[in-house]
Amino acid sequence: MLSTEPPSLPARRACCARCQRPAVACLCAFIAPADNLVEVLVLQHPLEQQQAKGTARLLTLSLRHSRLVVGERFESDALQALLHHPSPAGAAVQPLLLYPLDAMPAKPAQTPPAFAPSPAGLRLVVLDGTWRKSRKMLALNPALQALPRLSLNTPPPSRYAVRRAEQAQQRSTLEATVLALQQLEGDATRYAPLWSGFDAMVARLALHARRYGPPVG
Repeated sequence: MLSTEPPSLPARRACCARCQRPAVACLCAFIAPADNLVEVLVLQHPLEQQQAKGTARLLTLSLRHSRLVVGERFESDALQALLHHPSPAGAAVQPLLLYPLDAMPAKPAQTPPAFAPSPAGLRLVVLDGTWRKSRKMLALNPALQALPRLSLNTPPPSRYAVRRAEQAQQRSTLEATVLALQQLEGDATRYAPLWSGFDAMVARLALHARRYGPPVG
């Protein structure tokens, strides 16, 4: 006889409620709280959500003033609200896109304004995705193209040895963001614990890859 019972589904792996990663790959041990002056808004491509080597989740869990929003094409009004909503104190904020000036033409081409406010008046907008995905996100969202841009000044070699970059100047989302914060705030010591946490995460990923192959999910 054929069974009429529905096939059983494979059990889902237990996930950490805080970092939303499988328990065996929990990031919480690497979180290093940092009181950033420049607010950070991470716009994450949907395909990056389950990337085991992704760094955006560790970044936003560590930065006190940060937010992560998932999407590729954003509704115009919703995106404007994300970019320009006032600070918690009610003050106006200047959004600034972390993206190479020569990677894709801006609309119109802009550099950080000469009247840029103090670090506390800036909102750093970061695109979390591969080079190709970030270019597509920029192309699909004209409001992002119109933002003043910030490029990294002679960044050091990448510490992210577990994921190959598509371009020599590329860095992981965490690396690029923290380097930008140091550049804007003029303070590298504030983020030393976060760098240590990042290095520890990379070391764990490298050890896992040597033992079991690349992580999945």
